Amino acid sequence: MTAPCVTRFAPSPTGLLHLGHAHAALFAARAAAGGRFLVRIEDIDRGRCRAEFESAVLRDLAWLGLSWETPVRRQSEHFEDYAGARADSSASAPA
Repeated sequence: MTAPCVTRFAPSPTGLLHLGHAHAALFAARAAAGGRFLVRIEDIDRGRCRAEFESAVLRDLAWLGLSWETPVRRQSEHFEDYAGARADSSASAPA
């Protein structure tokens, strides 16, 4: 028996969803096939990412009939985690 698959769709909310995004999201959701389909918002480009684009992307994904686990992970909410990981890897690196 095969373990359930975990897939994700990770749009950057710098514009509206386009056909390529829709295809990638549908492909990932179908590939999960009873497993987990995750949406991760790549909002680390603070200059170009917009809340209204994120809302529109999620609305469009729902319109396509997709459902995903909540809460949606927003990369911008994890800057401290990444900084901590960098610090840990620097501390354990050979001198």
